[in-house]
Amino acid sequence: MDNTAQNNGIDLTVPTLNNGSTQQANGSQQQDLNNSLSGTVPTPDGVVEDDLSDIMPDPKLPRAMQRTPKEKNLATPLPGIPEEREKAKPQSAEPEVETNQKKTAPELEINKLGDDEVIKQVMMDENQTSSPEPEGISYLFEYTIEKGASDLHLTVGYPPIIRIDGELQKVNDDIIDPAKAEELILPLLSDDKRELLEVNKEIDFAYTHEGKYIGRFRINAFYSMKTLSASFRLIPSRVRTIEELKLPPIYHQFAQLKQGMVLVTGPTGHGKSTTIAAMLEDINRSRFERVVTIEDPIEYIFDGKKSLFDQREMGQDTHSWTIALKSAMRQDPDIILVGEMRDYETIASAITLAETGHLVFATLHTNSTAQSIDRMIDVFPEEQQSQIRAQLSNILEVVIAQRLIPLEQGGRRAVAEILVVNPAVQTLIRESKSHQIDNVIRTSSDIGMISLERSLVQLVREGVISVSKAQEYAVYPEEVTRLLKS
Repeated sequence: MDNTAQNNGIDLTVPTLNNGSTQQANGSQQQDLNNSLSGTVPTPDGVVEDDLSDIMPDPKLPRAMQRTPKEKNLATPLPGIPEEREKAKPQSAEPEVETNQKKTAPELEINKLGDDEVIKQVMMDENQTSSPEPEGISYLFEYTIEKGASDLHLTVGYPPIIRIDGELQKVNDDIIDPAKAEELILPLLSDDKRELLEVNKEIDFAYTHEGKYIGRFRINAFYSMKTLSASFRLIPSRVRTIEELKLPPIYHQFAQLKQGMVLVTGPTGHGKSTTIAAMLEDINRSRFERVVTIEDPIEYIFDGKKSLFDQREMGQDTHSWTIALKSAMRQDPDIILVGEMRDYETIASAITLAETGHLVFATLHTNSTAQSIDRMIDVFPEEQQSQIRAQLSNILEVVIAQRLIPLEQGGRRAVAEILVVNPAVQTLIRESKSHQIDNVIRTSSDIGMISLERSLVQLVREGVISVSKAQEYAVYPEEVTRLLKS
């Protein structure tokens, strides 16, 4: 049996943060790091150390694990975010008594109801329209939330369609005509958003539905063959933790980085924003930082615990990614989330932010870690690419290429290829040898790297996906077979 695969796969056995404080482990510092990378369960007498600042540099370890972070105060609450907010939240462990209170959207991956109190405390005033919510769209929102769907699609000539666990299915047989589409979609937009839709023929915005269920949706309204269409992404009501998402324990280490770039990539709808939100929430619970997010639109709303959040939405709070990123430099951030690196200017600005001592989280629509690096380099003119390779080799700390895999019993689980940028990877980036990165990942599981195939094999061994499903999603199906035999 391949013990390395078990130790470094998608495993959720990680120490729980205790009110954001980092506890000292009983073993040596190096043993603490090894335990954290391998997913070792802490004993009742000690907790595996999560704080990189106490780990002495080791030339064998990746650069991300060596950097000595700047001083931080984990115990001091942020001024202006009083501790009373935490005290005001329900603390009772008694079973809830059924009431007539509104329910929140089911969590898509952990199948639990969200915390309605969190929504009420931090929900932004997104619904600026004065029009009442049409009965037809209210029904579709309720249906989408109740079924635990991730998406709702309204297209002229088709019935309403939802996506559950990656599969499309009809809500009913009612075909949507052009007038019905406008009746369902337009009342959700404020007057200024309607004007933008007419000018640009498409618009992104967020909307909060309140009915039997409460649910936030990220919406893209657009024209298709001169008729109005819309796609709705249901956003879970609260930020889920690294543990709840069953992400590898090393993600706690990524959240402890103090500068550089953490890149999360994958196809559209495969949980990139959810994974980054979990790491930001890990920071929010554990240390005193200033976080600026730039998104289109805002997805997860953070309730400041130890960190101070400013969340900016494209089109509402700023009109340009480039201007927003340049402005972020003057907003005293420690951490910046770039919702999506779409073009040359955005990528260049994100690189500059990471070079100037900030921690940058960002996403790309790419399928592998090596492809992600190539994509960032290729947007630049050929004469600049050598310089960009050198810059990326210095600022990249982690690249995570993620996919959501349907499970045998329903639901989906994130699996990932994880690249930790150590000196060997730095050299490959500088020398334009990204095609060799796969080999480094396969031979570096001892420092937290993992291939997509090894992640899939871990799920097979857990009994939650079949061998055929693992081979279907693998880049190298034959590697799945080899790992299962080893």
